Amino acid sequence: MKVVAPPNISRVAERSRLLLRRRCGPSTRPSVCEASALLVAPGAGDRKPHLLRHLSSDSDRPEALGDSRDRILLLTEKFSCPSRTVITEGLRSKVAALAAELLALPDDRDLDAVLCSSSTPSFLRDTSDVTPFLELLNLLSSRPLLALEFFNRRRKKLVEAGAPVTAEEYVKAIKLAGRVKDVDLAVDLFNAAGTEGLRTTSTYNALMGTYMYTESAKKCLALFEDMKRDPDCEPTIITYNILLSVFGRSMLVDHMETILVAIEESNLKPSLKTYNTVIAGYVTAWMWDKMESAFHTMKDCGLKPDTCTHLLMLRGYAHQGNLEKMEKTYEIVKENVDDHALPLIRAMICAYCKSSDPERVEKIEELSKRLPENQYRPWLNVLLIKLYAQEGLMEKMEALLYEAFNQGTIITTTGVMRAIITSYFRLDDLDHLTKFIRLAESAGWRLCRSLYHCEMVMYGQQSRFGEMKNVINEMEAFKFDPTKKTFLIMFKAYSSFGKKLESDSVFGMMWKYGFIVPKDAFHLS
Repeated sequence: MKVVAPPNISRVAERSRLLLRRRCGPSTRPSVCEASALLVAPGAGDRKPHLLRHLSSDSDRPEALGDSRDRILLLTEKFSCPSRTVITEGLRSKVAALAAELLALPDDRDLDAVLCSSSTPSFLRDTSDVTPFLELLNLLSSRPLLALEFFNRRRKKLVEAGAPVTAEEYVKAIKLAGRVKDVDLAVDLFNAAGTEGLRTTSTYNALMGTYMYTESAKKCLALFEDMKRDPDCEPTIITYNILLSVFGRSMLVDHMETILVAIEESNLKPSLKTYNTVIAGYVTAWMWDKMESAFHTMKDCGLKPDTCTHLLMLRGYAHQGNLEKMEKTYEIVKENVDDHALPLIRAMICAYCKSSDPERVEKIEELSKRLPENQYRPWLNVLLIKLYAQEGLMEKMEALLYEAFNQGTIITTTGVMRAIITSYFRLDDLDHLTKFIRLAESAGWRLCRSLYHCEMVMYGQQSRFGEMKNVINEMEAFKFDPTKKTFLIMFKAYSSFGKKLESDSVFGMMWKYGFIVPKDAFHLS
């Protein structure tokens, strides 16, 4: 298989663009030349695919999600196999016992010792029925390398016995190779299936899924083109789900929506995974209206949202800052989030930090209890520092500040630094402010004149004029030249305590630094 960019991908993009233009009304109707670029049947562009009937036209794409790995959807496919029978409960229990024994092995190389023992189940010697082997591969999937090693032993034994490997076994092996990101092995297995005349839509889908998981989008699309040219294979809804995921993860929303048109033209019924993949694509692109519309369309089609759906919607609402819907969705999947989706807890905390909810501190602290103490996240630490600074919760703010210093976190945002010094200023806590500034200087945090101006103001209020004047030297040590505001702070401090000689000396300092200001500029109301 030659892996190249699919020849008609530009046509896919053009088709999507024209479909979107058609939705805008008669005034933007495409020309005959433009319509000829569509990949759907004549007249298909005049109607929206079922999944898109409630969706508005594309808006500017916002920033993508930082963390998208947890959005990958498991795409499975079931198909009939002539050598597969219904597994009995007795056989199922034997397979489960063998799987437990194999999973207990500390090393995959110990596999032979178990398979060659006298207690090995008799079904391992029977090459005519593939059912127990498929069941065993499923049970071993938590250790994909072990499962692949077992498949290799099984395949070798079949070759020695002159028996064929089934297409379904190849499909499972290709998927396992994808789990361990061994693309070369997956391709070898795919080619071996083709050599033995076992290449089916499912084997294509399995390799496409491997390319999807390993972020090889071009290879995935090229393989899709190969499938379409194969007279014995035809794309299924699983095939299109994979393509939707590829485009969605790349934020190619136009292409993703074009695939939806292709699904409708193929008379295939969108599955729950289809909708979940589309919703995930809109969440990645931060297209909240379309995310919501796809969710309602799915329910209108009689499909019940599953846990994956609600987790995707929860992430979307959290990033959107829609607290009301976020909280309602969280109540639906609270147990799943608390046990298996900790990134969503952090996303919710982030949403509360950026909100004006009067109870945001209490809600954040309740969510924080669900996070393991040993999983430090610098970005979350900084958000909480700013939150507690804004709320005037000094003890909690300082606890997080010292944690950040100890963890080597470097704050580079001026807004966060100003929030910290403002909290110290409001409480008139000069000692803690000066200590913080010295720590920030040594830790390489983002410094700004506001830190030093605040320090000067507070020294002046306490008539500590020598230390106030020395702040100018500290500023210059960190490449901050004094400004007109610097001298006005000094002038006001001296004047408020009736120190006329010192306040007049400020004129000389201003001349020294090149500031020539009219005398009335120092008039203080």
